[in-house]
Amino acid sequence: MSIARVNFHTLIQDSQEYGSDDEFMVSRVFFTLEIDGKKFENLSADLKQTVGSDFETGSIEVSPPRGYEGHFNHAAFSEGARKYFRSLVGSKGTGIMIEGSRNIRMQNNIFNKEMAIEF
Repeated sequence: MSIARVNFHTLIQDSQEYGSDDEFMVSRVFFTLEIDGKKFENLSADLKQTVGSDFETGSIEVSPPRGYEGHFNHAAFSEGARKYFRSLVGSKGTGIMIEGSRNIRMQNNIFNKEMAIEF
């Protein structure tokens, strides 16, 4: 089985351009994927979360990577994408720290922070 390395580098949080509306917040992560000795750059995936849900425990749906068609452990990637998002937005977020409030909504925030995962 191949080992994949994902290098997350940018998050655009809650963007109407990517599909956010009154019901769902859609954020997009940008990353590079290295798998089977090949490097795939300029990839992205959408993270969809219900408006008003808890940033720490609320469900976040992660789309398949845009720009990559090969085999892939989507469950492991999704876990890493959620971890990347929550490292930037939430009670432990280094970009926007939100604690104990569900009615805060800030849109189109751009974060440039590196984080790598392997699976």
